Amino acid sequence: MLSERGSLPNSFKKIRLELAREKGYPAGSSKHGYIIVAPLDEDHRLDPETWKSHRDACRIVHFRPTDDDEVGHLVHRPGGTWALRYDIRGDDDDETGYHFQDERFEIGEYVSIRDSDETHTYRVVSVERV
Repeated sequence: MLSERGSLPNSFKKIRLELAREKGYPAGSSKHGYIIVAPLDEDHRLDPETWKSHRDACRIVHFRPTDDDEVGHLVHRPGGTWALRYDIRGDDDDETGYHFQDERFEIGEYVSIRDSDETHTYRVVSVERV
């Protein structure tokens, strides 16, 4: 589903994000998060140039215990921002990566995603070559 092994540049990574601690989850949650398949540059930031050449391979899965997984695409928007889009051809609202263009996707780092008027923080728990 999320892998096209052999046809992608070495910069493609499978990144697992898990919910960091927040109200209702004082220890965070490994059952709430995202898996992102995307290219990273040498500084471990999302690489828009490689994304441009391999858009269809830049995928996401939003997982949580109470709902079915949502599968979608990582989208680079005009102006340099990044979004997570589940309805690629429709007009459903995206989830937005808060400052994803500046974030480093390395184990132990934190990133934020805005979902339905709320921003949640996630910890990068794994980064593997695809």
